[in-house]
Amino acid sequence: MPYYLYIVTPSEATTSRSLEFLDQFDTFKTAKNEAKRLRAEAPLEGERHYKIMFAESQPEAEQRLKEYREPTIVKEWEK
Repeated sequence: MPYYLYIVTPSEATTSRSLEFLDQFDTFKTAKNEAKRLRAEAPLEGERHYKIMFAESQPEAEQRLKEYREPTIVKEWEK
């Protein structure tokens, strides 16, 4: 299964996100290196960020990225 690289922009009004597809990679290492390079050379402003998603297809990757996930609760001993 391929890895997909996106720019994710959270929507302030709702819990949805807008996605901008950048590229597709066969291995995680190449996807990770490209994301690191972009973060260093072209940092994004605001709450936008680069995100790698592993999925069988591009529509599935976009669906997973748009799913609402509860924020992680940090336990007292994890701080």
